[in-house]
Amino acid sequence: MILSSLSATSAIAECSESSVQIRGTFGQARFHVEVADDVQERAQGLMNRQSMSASAGMLFVFEESAPVSFWMENTLIPLDMLFIDDSGTIVHVHHNAIPLDRTPISSTVPVRYVLEIKGGMAKAMGISTGSQLRHPMILKNYAIWPCEG
Repeated sequence: MILSSLSATSAIAECSESSVQIRGTFGQARFHVEVADDVQERAQGLMNRQSMSASAGMLFVFEESAPVSFWMENTLIPLDMLFIDDSGTIVHVHHNAIPLDRTPISSTVPVRYVLEIKGGMAKAMGISTGSQLRHPMILKNYAIWPCEG
């Protein structure tokens, strides 16, 4: 279940460490997230999880922008990977990563953030390249859609 309306006039709550907000031509959406912002958390990711809610995700935060690659070893559920630049703009979407696959999935360009959500959600909602993400971890100096305060 998605927690926000997909209409452009939806009210989205203030920024929170536990959620990300996404806006684009589809409207707006919100996902409850866990943040992986250190080496150990990023290495563990969503491995060994049996299921994930359609309104959940994991936000990977890197110290600096660089090309990144992920794989699905020990990941039991299909995932969409949203690769996000310094400004919070989605620059690449990998749809339905295959569970347990060891094939590298690349950002194709330098990114600072990656949001993993349940496989198929990006396409179903219309989240695509150019959509914008808001979260307190996105550096305010660069954020195209900054958190207030």
